[in-house]
Amino acid sequence: MTTTSTAPLSLYGFLTPKPGHADEFRKLLMDLVEPSRGHEGSLQYHLHEQEDGRFFLYEVWRSQEDLDRHNATPLLRAFMDELPEHIAGAPEVYFGAMRSTYPATVVGD
Repeated sequence: MTTTSTAPLSLYGFLTPKPGHADEFRKLLMDLVEPSRGHEGSLQYHLHEQEDGRFFLYEVWRSQEDLDRHNATPLLRAFMDELPEHIAGAPEVYFGAMRSTYPATVVGD
């Protein structure tokens, strides 16, 4: 989905690891967090682990261009190449423009 909105964009979803892949998959996901937070336009990048074993990613990007640039990085392309080996079924992914006001600063900054 591409949008012309100037509102920040959020990308979020659930990923379910294949049986026996949770530890390795957790490491792959954790290895994305800090580098992705450093990419231009990254406003938020969080990884959560659910009690049922699914992983939840939550990202907020300043613009579509910033998200596209992030998606084109060697880091993310390598992750996407490995993804089918580790997940059961298709990722459950959602994407959209934020409609609430985005704070100028985030708690902890």
